[in-house]
Amino acid sequence: MRGAALVALGSTVALLVSGCVGAGSEPDGGDSSENADAQEFTWWHNSNGGDGEEYYAQVAADFEAETGATVNIQAMEHQDMLTKLQAAFQSGDDDQIPDVYMSRGGGELAAEVEAGLVRDLTEDSADTISTISNFTDQYTLDDKVYALPYSIGLVGFWYNKEIFEEAGITEVSPSPTIEEFNGYVDKLKDSGETPLAVGAGDKWPAAHYWYYGVVRECPYETVEAAIDSADYSDPCFLKAGEHVEDIIAKEPFNRGFLTTPAQTGPTSASGLLATGKVGMELAGHWEPTTASDLTADGKVPDFLGWFAFPTFEGQAGDPVDQMGGGDAWSVSSAAPDVAVEFANYLLTDEVQQGFAERDMGLPTNPAATGSLTNETLAQLIPVRDGGGVTQLYLDTRLGQSVGGAMNDEIALLFAGESGPQDVVDAIQTAAEAEQ
Repeated sequence: MRGAALVALGSTVALLVSGCVGAGSEPDGGDSSENADAQEFTWWHNSNGGDGEEYYAQVAADFEAETGATVNIQAMEHQDMLTKLQAAFQSGDDDQIPDVYMSRGGGELAAEVEAGLVRDLTEDSADTISTISNFTDQYTLDDKVYALPYSIGLVGFWYNKEIFEEAGITEVSPSPTIEEFNGYVDKLKDSGETPLAVGAGDKWPAAHYWYYGVVRECPYETVEAAIDSADYSDPCFLKAGEHVEDIIAKEPFNRGFLTTPAQTGPTSASGLLATGKVGMELAGHWEPTTASDLTADGKVPDFLGWFAFPTFEGQAGDPVDQMGGGDAWSVSSAAPDVAVEFANYLLTDEVQQGFAERDMGLPTNPAATGSLTNETLAQLIPVRDGGGVTQLYLDTRLGQSVGGAMNDEIALLFAGESGPQDVVDAIQTAAEAEQ
């Protein structure tokens, strides 16, 4: 799952850029200490229960048996892991920073790189990078790769096929137009169903609508140019908000959506979908697993289907582009070389196939994409790999300062207290302040 908050690395690493990182690191992220020859290292991950935690324990044991290394594992709840990562980075203490850890890329990774906290993997992981090269862009700075993506997924609409059929929606397009999407909303409302759940209380689920408006109206190159120049004057950003405003005006959301949490409990947005209370929810590739945690029998609901965010007539964005993101393995700058070897091991065919077989995410190694057992989740693979660009969640891409201001203003848009231009202005102001 995405988690309810960003890691506040922007201010954290500012304290470290001046040279307060561990003594064993060099400015380019290389390791100059005797620790390079060590055979013991730490690994933090967020698979803290069930098959995922057991599988990762076995993966570490297999690596230890093959190499003679010792892997010290910490399996944590996602948000707890992010909080502890923030504290570790802020300390600047090599003994507190994990050797191998999960990275979300974007502005967060850029801050780590600037502070000299993360290792350049371009050469030591060249073979691995060549295998997963379609997914490394968001983990690359100045032509250097600093993290190895192991799961990249998409955000789209997960829907209840039974409720759709009862509402008379017998054909669902895998990539609907906005007119088709509005038709789904109207038929659901006419049948007495709540069309959409959104956990706007956590802000980022509501913000996903605006991010997707950007994907549809702004070519990928336009978004990247705006981020590089801190100039959001292109009218495509305003159009994105206007589309969201039109969706909100249809009043499709669950009662109390402004305070509804994203994924916590049966009355959360994911809970409402999982228990058959709404027709659909805009959510990521984590939704089947999240839904299974919110149902009485602990199983993924059989009724789940998926379709992409709608397209708009005359949009400037490529219709095959999607919005999403994922997780990657980074190695700290002071980690021993065996930690890099382990990060590469986690992307091997065998390990990624086991990852896919347990539906732990959408694997990036092509040898593993056919190993997913959940058919609903597997249908995202051809969409993800269909030739378009997967634009990273904009709050992650922009980093905490700009991303937080953006999400706050989008939440106000959903509350009717802001407008499309206000969202653009909030991003522009935050971007200029960060320069």
